[in-house]
Amino acid sequence: MFATDPMLQHETRRGPPQAREATAPDRPAGERKGRFEQVVLPHLDAAYNLARWLTRNDHDAQDIVQDAMLRAFRFFEGLRGEPKPWLLAIVRNCCFTWLHANRPADTVAFNEGLAELLPSEDEGPEALAVRNSDRKMLNAAIATLAVPFREVLILRELEDLSYKDIARIAEVPIGTVMSRLARARRMLADSLRAIHNFSRTQVHK
Repeated sequence: MFATDPMLQHETRRGPPQAREATAPDRPAGERKGRFEQVVLPHLDAAYNLARWLTRNDHDAQDIVQDAMLRAFRFFEGLRGEPKPWLLAIVRNCCFTWLHANRPADTVAFNEGLAELLPSEDEGPEALAVRNSDRKMLNAAIATLAVPFREVLILRELEDLSYKDIARIAEVPIGTVMSRLARARRMLADSLRAIHNFSRTQVHK
């Protein structure tokens, strides 16, 4: 897992499959709220972290997470499985709804076929370059990636989620997750080299 600024780690379409089913009869309000706080709130930082990276704006991320938490509470009785991937799926969907409305250019489709041509190994020179990079350079490079690549990097490298969980959150096949991640690492490594070379040029001027 690569490093990020401590601030970013803390600041951290439709609902996820588990939340689409009709909710069961409500538990007593106090009990339901208590369970929600115990099960879901521990993942609030991860929710903010994902929203912050997808929107690249603190204030927008805060608004999105607030909306996502309200939705999560509303559909809480429909939670099945692990709470973290469930919550991040809600956050991700809220982010994409917001991006489509406010920054549609960020969600323009890209050529998925190009990603499939790249190797999908979890480790390699690109992954090593990412882990060994300067924190600020890394954050700047990640911010330049298109949303589909940025989200798989954050979910895999920062949140340490499995390919299966990421596939469920992003609503794509596991193979697509792996190819996007491979392509994201390759582009990230290229971006880091460019930033590093530019920095060296500035120092020697």
